[in-house]
Amino acid sequence: MSAAAADTARAGTGVQIGTRRSTEAWRDHIVHQLKYRDRKQHAMFQDLIRFYSRLLERTSLTSGVLNFTSRRRFAESSSLTCLLHQNRLLKKTSGELAYQVVELQQQLKVKQCFLDQQKSRLTEEGQRLQGVLGARQAQQERVERLQQQNRALKVEYDALLQRQQEAESRLREENLRGGILLENVIHLKKEAAARMNIHNQRRSRVRESDLRKEPSAARSKVNVDSSLSAPTSRSTSPQHDFLEEPSERRRTRLFRSASVTSPRIFFSFKGLFDRKRRGHSVCSPHQDPVFPVRICHSSRVPARALQVLEAHEQGINAVRFSCSSALVATGGTDRLLKLWEVRAGSLTHKATLDGSTEGITCIDFDHTGLRVLAASYDKSALLWQLDDCLPKVTLTGHSRKVTAARFCSLHQVATGGADRTVRLWDLHRAACVQQVEVTSYCSDLVSSENSIISGHYDSKIRVWDSRAASCVLELPAMGKVTSLDLGVDQRLLLSCCRDDCLQLQDLRRWSLSRWSFRAEGFTCGSDSTKAVISPDGCYVAVGSADGAVYIWNVSLGTLETRLPDKHSSSISAVSWSSSGEFVVSVDKSRRAVLWSDM
Repeated sequence: MSAAAADTARAGTGVQIGTRRSTEAWRDHIVHQLKYRDRKQHAMFQDLIRFYSRLLERTSLTSGVLNFTSRRRFAESSSLTCLLHQNRLLKKTSGELAYQVVELQQQLKVKQCFLDQQKSRLTEEGQRLQGVLGARQAQQERVERLQQQNRALKVEYDALLQRQQEAESRLREENLRGGILLENVIHLKKEAAARMNIHNQRRSRVRESDLRKEPSAARSKVNVDSSLSAPTSRSTSPQHDFLEEPSERRRTRLFRSASVTSPRIFFSFKGLFDRKRRGHSVCSPHQDPVFPVRICHSSRVPARALQVLEAHEQGINAVRFSCSSALVATGGTDRLLKLWEVRAGSLTHKATLDGSTEGITCIDFDHTGLRVLAASYDKSALLWQLDDCLPKVTLTGHSRKVTAARFCSLHQVATGGADRTVRLWDLHRAACVQQVEVTSYCSDLVSSENSIISGHYDSKIRVWDSRAASCVLELPAMGKVTSLDLGVDQRLLLSCCRDDCLQLQDLRRWSLSRWSFRAEGFTCGSDSTKAVISPDGCYVAVGSADGAVYIWNVSLGTLETRLPDKHSSSISAVSWSSSGEFVVSVDKSRRAVLWSDM
């Protein structure tokens, strides 16, 4: 046998030996696994085997026929079946796990995409945050610059305020000096006039004595120049008519006293200082002349509505005719005061006056008709010129809402408010000159010469002396007073109370003359319901909570008429024109109605 064949034989033998060894190792491994499983299952089913053995022992004797071989074959066959079943289960489980792995991978990809989107959004938000931080830094720098500018403006404002206060103090001093100079000039003029009168009287007595001594001279005519203070010439032509004049009349014509000219000088100086004061006051020179006012001889009882309009955006609290009856002012909770022209039986909007920060509660015109005054919920009273939409003067000082504001004179105003005070204001200085503390809420007031009459929630009407700032008379009312109105002749005072009653009093006889007016259906709608007297004093009118206007005849004491169906809510105020032709009523639902008998 050759060496190659020997090597081949040895290699084949080695391969057979290796194959046999691998087969034996595989079998040993299977046997080892079977033994391990047998031990494991034997331990798991030990209790069951023990119980089963006991059961077999209790059976019949035929159980011994079973031999060890049959039991072994049955055990092996059952073990093989179990292994096959487990193999199938493992394959099924591996397939399911593989499918789950695929699904999880897909979900992982989706989550990864979502995570990338979130990262990109986070990057964008970070960039936006950086931009916002930069803008915030710029705004902070701007705020700092503005604060610096405000501080500089505040310093400048304080300096200007100090200069203004110094100028006002100098102005007061100059006004005081001007008053003293005016008094001195008046005193000097009076002394000069007295001296001139004495001198003229002496000359007249001398002339009379000369006329008595010279009869021929008595026939001559004496010409007196009215522009001179003494006679300058004597005519030589005789005039018998002059001789027939009474001696007293001749005495007055022979001379002219300097007192005739002194008033003109006085008024010229007074006008000079008045112009100086007006330059710093709230009243212009053209307001001083007295304007004619239409006087009503007989008021007309309204019978129908001429016009119904939505006058404001919110409820209306007050209405007032001007003295000339050509204008009507309305004010409401929309913080506006509107002016309306009365033309051909209709109301035409003329202007809107701004300036109040809260609702309007009361309106009043001055006797010139060029200015209008309003009380407001913003604790102030405002004064407008009719040609300017912004207030010229704002009177502040009340601690609560102002419920009433009236003109006492051209340059004085009286106000009353919920802070239980009545105040008198000087419009020249726009300052309060008198203040009276009251024990009750002031609902309304009117002024008469040197008196102020106020109505209060404690069912009292108080009369104040504006010169002494003291209460001179206190009258009981029928209930909580909601409004007061004074007749044109300032003789009759009308009060409206919450007990659904109107009371009319004669100011000349406080305790004797009183008339009360009630009617079925009339109800006072609020604590600020305004009633009015007709210009001729023959009628009184008021609005009711049912939306009707009630008018009583004063002389008869009976209800004259009832005007229904034009208001949809409680009527808050009524105003009667000075001419007696028109009546305007306003309510809480923004509506204004113009009434007349035309």
